[in-house]
Amino acid sequence: MIEVVAAAMNPGEIAIREGAFATMWPAHFPEGQGNDFAGYIAQVGKGVGRFEVGDQVVGYLPRAAQADFVLAPVSQVVPKPHELSWEQAAAITGVGATAWAAVEAIAPHEGDTVVIAGAAGGVGSIATQLVQLRGASVVGTASAENAEFLRGLGAEPMLYGEGLFERMKARIGPPVTALIDTVGRGNVDIALALGVSPGRINTLVDGGAIQRYGVRSEAQESTTPQEWELLARMAASGAFHVPIEQVYPLEQVRQAYIDVATRHGRGKRILRMRAD
Repeated sequence: MIEVVAAAMNPGEIAIREGAFATMWPAHFPEGQGNDFAGYIAQVGKGVGRFEVGDQVVGYLPRAAQADFVLAPVSQVVPKPHELSWEQAAAITGVGATAWAAVEAIAPHEGDTVVIAGAAGGVGSIATQLVQLRGASVVGTASAENAEFLRGLGAEPMLYGEGLFERMKARIGPPVTALIDTVGRGNVDIALALGVSPGRINTLVDGGAIQRYGVRSEAQESTTPQEWELLARMAASGAFHVPIEQVYPLEQVRQAYIDVATRHGRGKRILRMRAD
């Protein structure tokens, strides 16, 4: 049993609540919310040897994380480094793991130029950094307001929206060799038109493109607790940064979801469940 300190907000939870994934992830109301969290071990069951009461952990529990206490199998939690803030830790097993899986899927290497569609968001901002750790360059699509933010992450910003294909064609620099798509809206079609192989495209949201073109769709479910622990250690060491857009007290959960639904922001929005 974990006393939750912070829990992350995810756009996918809105889609589940609205029925967009009724076949894949049916909801039976009343329904919990939230997947990824960080907190303290409050109790341990018989035979649990790795953790003790008071240990700091991060974990993943689909549609159950936004609570004062959660009950999790030991396989769904890993140690939280003390150097990592509660807010950043709460995002590790969700957007951190999703970014890791997406990067693994396209296997970037030195000499690659990777487009990350939605590079300023929670998944995109971490994927941008992980791709560069592999020696590849990043072109990040985002709004004009987020251009400087992306430059700060080491990416080349590119304005998203109408005319993106023409802007990518007119871009001066090495050709695009891979795509991580976090927003849909035709980004897969643009990458294919630019000559990117379907095997080097990973989309998190464009189910139609997956069916039509056979592009990849690796996401959080493709990762393991060992990778969560590695990501937590990497973030704690400064290998990459987990940007936090805003932190909300639980009493503001409605406003938090309204803000998440705009799909604008730099990094993650986090619920703070208790003071620490």
